[in-house]
Amino acid sequence: MGSSGDVNWKLEDHPKLPKGKTIGLIVLDGWGESEPDQYNCIHKAPTPAMDSLKNGKPDTWRLIKAHGTAVGLPSEDDMGNSEVGHNALGAGRIYAQGAKLVDLALESGKIYEDEGFKYISESFEKGTVHLIGLLSDGGVHSRLDQVQLLLKGFAERGAKRIRVHVLTDGRDVLDGSSVGFVETLEADLADLRSKGVDAQIASGGGRMNVTMDRYENDWNVVKRGWDAQVLGEAPHKFKSGLEAIKTLRAEPGANDQYLPPFVIVDDSGKAVGPIVDGDAVVTFNFRADRMVMHAKALEYEDFDKFDRVRVPKIRYAGMLQYDGELKLPSHYLVSPPLIDRTSGEYLAHNGIRTFACSETVKFGHVTFFWNGNRSGYFNEKLEKYVEIPSDSGISFNVQPKMKALEIAEKARDAILSGKFDQVRVNLPNGDMVGHTGDIKATVVACEAADVAVRIILDAIEQVGGIYVVTADHGNAEDMVKRDKAGKPALDKEGNLQILTSHTLKPVPIAIGGPGLSAGVKFRQDLETPGLANVAATVMNLHGFVAPGDYEPSLIEVVDK
Repeated sequence: MGSSGDVNWKLEDHPKLPKGKTIGLIVLDGWGESEPDQYNCIHKAPTPAMDSLKNGKPDTWRLIKAHGTAVGLPSEDDMGNSEVGHNALGAGRIYAQGAKLVDLALESGKIYEDEGFKYISESFEKGTVHLIGLLSDGGVHSRLDQVQLLLKGFAERGAKRIRVHVLTDGRDVLDGSSVGFVETLEADLADLRSKGVDAQIASGGGRMNVTMDRYENDWNVVKRGWDAQVLGEAPHKFKSGLEAIKTLRAEPGANDQYLPPFVIVDDSGKAVGPIVDGDAVVTFNFRADRMVMHAKALEYEDFDKFDRVRVPKIRYAGMLQYDGELKLPSHYLVSPPLIDRTSGEYLAHNGIRTFACSETVKFGHVTFFWNGNRSGYFNEKLEKYVEIPSDSGISFNVQPKMKALEIAEKARDAILSGKFDQVRVNLPNGDMVGHTGDIKATVVACEAADVAVRIILDAIEQVGGIYVVTADHGNAEDMVKRDKAGKPALDKEGNLQILTSHTLKPVPIAIGGPGLSAGVKFRQDLETPGLANVAATVMNLHGFVAPGDYEPSLIEVVDK
């Protein structure tokens, strides 16, 4: 697996840093830095190894960004995730993800050349293509202009029957803006009808009431969407989308976010667009968090969150893949970015022998995503990737230690063998157990990850090597939803609202070990460094100067 093209793979020698030091590179998954309190599982857990690294602040311990624009996502409200995090860590540059990626695919027409579109287009001849998502120009979860381009593109490429299931916003845009968005959409659909395409709105509802729940907070939200979109059933029935929005908004206390579900019916009272066998479905949101539950309902055969009543045989694709770990959905219109000249490929060309290891749930992150969304080795003679099977059939909070010990032992053995120059691991505990919302188990998970860190650091000590310890995004450091004042949020019954998602917190990075040259310390002149700065840093520690277009190294060498 090599990149083609005329690339000069030879890295310059670093003028001050030697080659030949074994580097232990540890990525703690879901390990951010937050205020110490009872909901910070990293703070609550005994973590002597990680605590000792923090003593090196600011020269050998600091914080870096792992969300938003630092990892190629559109805004600072976008949480990082393991996929974009490992892309940035391995690539050394920031690549467009999310909305920017969709824009590029639409502008170039590539969206219509990829497998996802080919898959759904097989339903164009005899079936209906359904578009489901947030009708908004807010740019947080979706964008109206992208939907308009998709409608036009589908029609031009053979879609004969199109149904749109609209979710109104009022959260990322002004309340009441739904009326204008629906008017714009209705005009586009009328234009398609004038060209012989049977196109209309089929159902809808407010984003907080229909379809767009997240983190398994309330499956009834998804069920209301399913009933309207798939079964064609809802408490409110109208002849047009515009009539529906205007009528429902006229109710006392109504707002766009919480509009009740509705379906559009014909003159005989029959729903105009339920999803049936042979149809194609596209969820057009590019942001993942409020699409994952809906995607599970659409895609999983084995599904027990609510009674789906009827499960049509459909061709379903997301705008993007919403969960890289679950590979959900399995089809998507826009592929992850094509990333070239990753640090792994450069280092392989320069003779660096690499060992990479994690358990199943994060093995792809420390290999495939690290290497720019590419499978396999760059050089089989220099690389070895080891996957330890994750526990299956149980929730991760049941066995919160996961395979941290086994990963650490594999890494230790690889370091002590002398066969590798870089030993890279991902310790998934903080993230995978954090997602369960089980605070007690997440504390155990963080302790287990810390024990694993110590094993690897001890091995680096033995061989006179260098360690780099960092994380891909936050999670375990804040396990509760918070109000605007930052205080723990309660639900209507007064119960604590547990946070199972990633966070917007920065993550630590620490360097050290007996092999770290005197005078090496973190620079203080970089304004907002992030995960993409790690690759050049690691290249420096291997004794090389990073390519000129990489994000700058975090370190400098100060002559003593």
